[in-house]
Amino acid sequence: MMKRLTQIFVFLLLPLATLSATTADSAQNLLTAGRIDDAIAALRTAPSDAESANLLCRAYLAVGDLNRAESSCKQAVALDPNNGRYHRWLGHVYGEKADHANFLSAAGLAGKTRQELERGVELSPHDVEARADLAEFYFEAPGVVGGGHDKARAQAKILGTTSPFLEHWVYAHIAERNNAPDVAEREYRTMIEVSHGDAEAWLDLALFFRHQKRFDDMEAALIKASESPITKPDVLVDVAQNLYRTGRNPALAIQVLQRYLASGPVEQAPAFKAHYLLGTIYERQGDKSAAAREYRTSLSLARQFGLAQQALNRVTH
Repeated sequence: MMKRLTQIFVFLLLPLATLSATTADSAQNLLTAGRIDDAIAALRTAPSDAESANLLCRAYLAVGDLNRAESSCKQAVALDPNNGRYHRWLGHVYGEKADHANFLSAAGLAGKTRQELERGVELSPHDVEARADLAEFYFEAPGVVGGGHDKARAQAKILGTTSPFLEHWVYAHIAERNNAPDVAEREYRTMIEVSHGDAEAWLDLALFFRHQKRFDDMEAALIKASESPITKPDVLVDVAQNLYRTGRNPALAIQVLQRYLASGPVEQAPAFKAHYLLGTIYERQGDKSAAAREYRTSLSLARQFGLAQQALNRVTH
């Protein structure tokens, strides 16, 4: 990537390259820990390279700063256009922007989402998460913007060669959208079988029950998720969130969130959001002091997180 002109230039540039890699590694750790403000501060002063730009994009995305996220993700793609992961994250940004846009703008953004996700899979065909993202776009999006259940099934077949779990996940969602709950439930239970009872599979079954308004079954499945082997720690946050949203088992919701935060948060469920969720549960329980503590902790990690500030104002005034 860098041409060697003279030994002096090499000597001068090597420390810069080392600094860039170190900064990216440090920022990744900060991002993983949910220390968004610190990650952004580190990355904004870092040398401009593709990985740092991608990490900055993900940090902005975490706090909902979608315009800055788009700018940073586009920079990462421009610096390293053959990196499928960078295209995938740009696709995520366009997808979030589409969710918040009016109808006319959403259609164009959905098309950009599809293009970036497809490019990501083209460049990284063995990345199962990238292919699952593309399959999800296909079964969620209407045909006018490039969606389609046949396209999703084609991706599921490929996923099945390495991840039967994700193959049946696609089939389950297609069945739900085709109003075939019996088929969907069978596919979700197959996910539990092929994953040997993984917590994520129980969570997906619980979400299905929630959509069907089978709330007792949902709660039972969420309890199973909290007790099962966990390969993705953010499942615990999803368990708590669904209990909170349906007004079920607040004691378990608090327990799993505390367990999640104690075991070490991951980027998929940033610590600042987990603390905010814990605060909302305490607030609903009438414990304003505990709620305020969690909201303050959330803001100490991400001062731009407006929901936590609003909540803190609500419980302290």
